[in-house]
Amino acid sequence: MISVRDLWKVYGPRAQRIVGAAEADLPRGDLQARFGNVVAMRDISLDVAPGEVFVVMGLSGSGKSTLIRCITRLIEPTSGTVLVDGADVTAAGKDELLQIRRHKVSMVFQHFGLLPHRTLLDNVAFGLELRGVGKAERRERAGGVLELVGLPSMGDYKPHQLSGGQQQRVGLARALATNPDIMLFDEPFSALDPLIRREMQDEIVRLRREVSKTMMFITHDLSEALRLGDRIAIMRDGRFVQVGTPAEVVMEPADEYVANFVRDVPRSHVVPVDSVMGPASEGPFAGEVESGSKVREAVGLVAHSDLPVRVVSGGRTVGTLDRVGVLSVIATEES
Repeated sequence: MISVRDLWKVYGPRAQRIVGAAEADLPRGDLQARFGNVVAMRDISLDVAPGEVFVVMGLSGSGKSTLIRCITRLIEPTSGTVLVDGADVTAAGKDELLQIRRHKVSMVFQHFGLLPHRTLLDNVAFGLELRGVGKAERRERAGGVLELVGLPSMGDYKPHQLSGGQQQRVGLARALATNPDIMLFDEPFSALDPLIRREMQDEIVRLRREVSKTMMFITHDLSEALRLGDRIAIMRDGRFVQVGTPAEVVMEPADEYVANFVRDVPRSHVVPVDSVMGPASEGPFAGEVESGSKVREAVGLVAHSDLPVRVVSGGRTVGTLDRVGVLSVIATEES
């Protein structure tokens, strides 16, 4: 759904000369002093599969927000190509780019950007209004999406009457209302209190089960990345340091930088039961967990029984997890 190749963003005069040049690796201060340029993003390539949640994380200034804005050319890349559902964004003219933004992609930002004079219903319906959808239809669809994000019967409220978490739900509803294939999230929850942030993460997890969307999520929070991502890209100084599943990033860090990032993460929180389960059997069982769930979800079951845990997918037994398998993961947390 998203394919990026050799993407660079360089600020300053004659930016193209820096792309691929040895000077691009100079310390930022030296490069800026000598050439007047800043390399915000360098040589990024990635593919996001349909239905995947791809998380990009890094510290402030790592280039992650620049990357997601280049996907829809809110920031113009210096070089490279971006394909969104087969459409070449980097080669698109003004009209084609507008259609891609209106029909294929929706963005959710850190700042809600709600229109204060409009009701929630009209805020959510705004993208449909830009498409020319009739008033009755767009209000009906907006009402359905407000219910989906947990704000039923609040369509007549104004943004100032809501909490920060509720306002972010409206921003999420507005992105969903146009029924995009791809949703881009740029640190949408970083301004929220921790409890509300967790609530919004739960909302993304729930929505992912209920609506099939491809998602690209930007965050500086490791726990958020591990919780939401099918794959995670760690960014530093404008480039990818490592790309992998949460388990791969935690268990097999590519370098010391990534190792320092993940050193305090309990392995049982990221290792899926599928990776340590045994073959399916007839039982009896101490309980069951879904395929793809994390080992920590089985700890309580095996702790109170000598029986194995049934691992299921679609109601069918796909494997079993016993105490030895659970302990093999927990033991690595102590090493």
